[in-house]
This record gives sequence, structure tokens and C-alpha cells, in this order.
Amino acid sequence: MNRIPTHRRAGRIAAAVAGTVAAAVVLAGCGGAASPAPSDGSPADIDPAGTIEAGISYALSGSFDPMIASGAVTVAANWHIFEGLVDLDPVTKEPYAALAADLPTQVDETTYDIDIREGATFHNGDPVTAEDVVYSYERVLDPASESLFTTYINFIDTVTAVDEDTVEITTKFPYSLLNDRLGIVKIVPKAVVEADAEDFGAHPVGSGPYALVSAVPEDKVVFEAYEDYNGPRPAKAAGMNWNLLADSAARVTAMSSGTIQAMEDVPYIDVDTLASTVDVDSVQSFGLLFMMFNTDAAPFDDVRVRQAFFYALDMDKIIETGMLGNATAASSFLPESYPNYNEASTVYTYDPDKAESLLSDAGVSDLSITLLTTDTGWVKEVAPLIKESLDAIGVDVTLEVSQSAAAYAKVDSGDYTVMVAPGDPSVFGSDPDLLMNWWYGDNVWTNTRTNWSDTDEYAQLRTLLDAAVQEEGDAQQQTWNQAFDLIADEAVLYPLFHRKLPTAWNDQALVDFAPVPTTGLSFLDVGVAAG
Repeated sequence: MNRIPTHRRAGRIAAAVAGTVAAAVVLAGCGGAASPAPSDGSPADIDPAGTIEAGISYALSGSFDPMIASGAVTVAANWHIFEGLVDLDPVTKEPYAALAADLPTQVDETTYDIDIREGATFHNGDPVTAEDVVYSYERVLDPASESLFTTYINFIDTVTAVDEDTVEITTKFPYSLLNDRLGIVKIVPKAVVEADAEDFGAHPVGSGPYALVSAVPEDKVVFEAYEDYNGPRPAKAAGMNWNLLADSAARVTAMSSGTIQAMEDVPYIDVDTLASTVDVDSVQSFGLLFMMFNTDAAPFDDVRVRQAFFYALDMDKIIETGMLGNATAASSFLPESYPNYNEASTVYTYDPDKAESLLSDAGVSDLSITLLTTDTGWVKEVAPLIKESLDAIGVDVTLEVSQSAAAYAKVDSGDYTVMVAPGDPSVFGSDPDLLMNWWYGDNVWTNTRTNWSDTDEYAQLRTLLDAAVQEEGDAQQQTWNQAFDLIADEAVLYPLFHRKLPTAWNDQALVDFAPVPTTGLSFLDVGVAAG
């Protein structure tokens, strides 16, 4: 385990300061602050006693503890409940100083000083201390914690409390993505977590602009504004009710009737209808549908067979018919809207003749497969179209549609050959290293799901990814481009398309709302319209 020294300190006397103007932030380098920009809505436009009513499409499950929270609802809720030292804006994905008073000050190639925001307190009134910061990193870095996020901050060597208000972070090597990753760790109150970690997961205590009041599965999640919050993004509403409406028709009805002011996951078929009465925007996301192969199962140990499956797919038809146009066919691991996008050396355009030729070259004929898919609504719409394309090149496809947990139980038992499923790790960060490591890190995906980790090609990919995080600028981009090419060429787990996320909201009811390019809704800097 990494050494993380701690220094206890006396409690500080903190004077609460007035909340700053809510900020739209810009990317800044180490040692510089993200500059606040004035909100579009003036205080006169906002009802401070208003309550935000939202429609959420996903079920509430799992813990709110940010060390382990991975559910769509809990992750989005934690944007409002907790703060990292540096967080990524949910809308722009740009880093800004959150619990930190400023972005990290770089002391040398591997050392950074970070001041904690003066007067910051947790929802129970306790001051946020340097000891809390050290503890928050320590628990995530500890392999025994089994946190999903340990690998995303394993570049950190030590986190030390320097004085009452300052921590020092040292990295194992020069690391260019520090500001993008610090927010992986949300700062928690050490005393509360150590007293009862399980209860903390159900009743979280953070330092963010909203505090959790209650969370009832299949009903709602209720928040209230934290009045003593003194950070850059104070609550502009008195509270929020996140209505858990898994049924898409119920969400659409609630949006149309004005019962809710915003909803995520607008069904593609309802986009035009809703757009006639409220605002609807389909935001291009990283969120993708991927095809994954068990390379321990012949003939999918042969790259030609894997590539044949991708060339066989009529993506124009799949996107236009199954997604009603709300997706973009993959031309690389990243979508074209991402700043680090680079077209891959292999782009899988629709070419059934080439698909058949590749199968023939691999000596494969009369191939029969069971195509495993999840029962996600939009996935069920495209799965028959994928089957149709594969059937057309002579592959006998049987569809097996299962709930996600059941599907992955089958995958993890090794009892599958090909799977099509959705995924979107961009809720945790948007840098290419994080996104690639989600599926191609030293983890369950490569070790037991694709069984690709013992290949020379995988070793080559690891070399590229490990090198890129120590580089900057053009050199870093070129290394990532090589990784994009390798992933595309090998086609072990690769996107079919990156989908668009339709979100609906009433701009007459909400001030400064913007949809996010991931699952979830963000109400940071959002208020309820006065009158």
C-alpha cells in the first residue's frame, strides 16, 4: 500500500464567508485557478425558496459512499453532495477548484501543494480538515478497500497534511492528468465514516451545496440546500426532489404535464413530441454500445473473425432504425466530439463482402453463435438489427436478451462467445487514459471477460498507456493515437457507436440548466425561475 503520512491538527476557527457567484469554469494549468463566470440568470430571476423537481430514469441501488458508488443515481447525486479537491464540471468536463481554494500549485515535477477552502464545513457542521483529505485518499488507495477507483489514482505516491489547511501530494512520476483525476476522490469526514461506514453509505455527509434528506427506492431522492456551504457553486434552490421514474412513459407524462421540470433519458421516439412543448437536446456522449468477444473461445481467438463481425454490420440502418438517428458510428475509440479524438487506422465501414472474405481466410464456415445482450431499452431495439446483419454473412445467430446482472454472470462464468452491451465510464472522467483503462486495464475485462491479457498485443497496449500518462502535448496525443489504432485493429472489445443522450427541461421553470454528456442530471448553478 502507498505510504500516506497523516498529521493531526487542532480544530480550526473558521469564519463563514458569503457564497461566491456560481461559476462556469475553464481549464487551467497547475498553479492557476479556474475563473468564475457570471450566471446567465440574475438573482432576481431565481426563487431561492423554489424546489427542483426532476425525473430520473434509473433505479436507486447501492451505497452513496463515494469510494464505492457506481450506480447512475448515486454518482449523479454525489455531484451535489460531495466535493473533491478539484472536480470536473458535469456539463463541460473541465476541472475547477472545488474544495481546494485554488488549483494545485506545482512545487516540482512530482510535488503539489493544495490549500483547502477557508471555512469549508461538512453537512454536520464539522470543519473540513487536512486530516479528512488525507484519510479520504488513504481509504481509496488502500487495495483492501476494493474501491472501483483505486487504479485511477494509483499514480499518487503520498498525501500529507502539511499544516491545518494544506496538503501535499506527491506522484510516482511526472503526471500530466492530475487536475482531471483528483476529483475521483471525494472528501469525506473521517470521524463519521470510521464511526459507521455502512450507515455513512446510506446517510452520506459531504461538503457540497446540497445535503441528502432521504432516498427511497422506486420513489424519490430528496435533497436540501446546505446553508453553510461557502464554495464556488452554492445551491440556488431550497431543495431538490429526484423522482425515480423508471417507466419511460411515466417520465414523459410527468414532463409534459409540468409535474417535473427536467428529465433524463428521453425515449428517442418521444423526442419530437416533447420538443414541441419543452426544451429537448440530444447531446453527443461517450456512452457506447460495444461488441465483446471471448478470445478463449474459437474462432474468436482469430482477429480476422472478430473484424469480420464489425465489417458485417450495417451501421447506417442500425442507427437510423434502432436509434432513430441518435448515435454516431464509431470511427475510433473516442467520439469525434472529444478533444483527443483521432480517427483509427481501421474504421469498420459496412462491407459484407469483406466480412465474408475474412471468415473464409480464417477457415470459418457454418458458424453458429449465441449473441448475448442486455435488456436495456435501446439495446433491445438494435439487437435484432445486429443479428440481421450477421445472419446476412452466413452466421447463424441466436439472440439471448438478459437483465444486465444475469448477462454478466454468464460472461463471468466464461459461458459466452459474443456480447453486445452498453457502457459509459465517462461519469468518472473523460481523459482517454481513464476511459481506455476502464475496459483495457489490468482488471476483470481483460483478465476473465475477454481473456486478452496474456497476449503480446495487450502487452503492447499497456506499454503505450503507461507511457502516455507521463507525456504531454503532441507526444502524449501521438501515443494515445497508437493505442486507438491497436484497439481498433484487434477488435476484442470495441464500440459500434457512441450514442446521443436526449434530455428534456422547461427553461421557463429552470434557470441556467444544461444537459450533461453522461447519464444523470446536474443542478449545480441551476435555480427555479421566480414567478
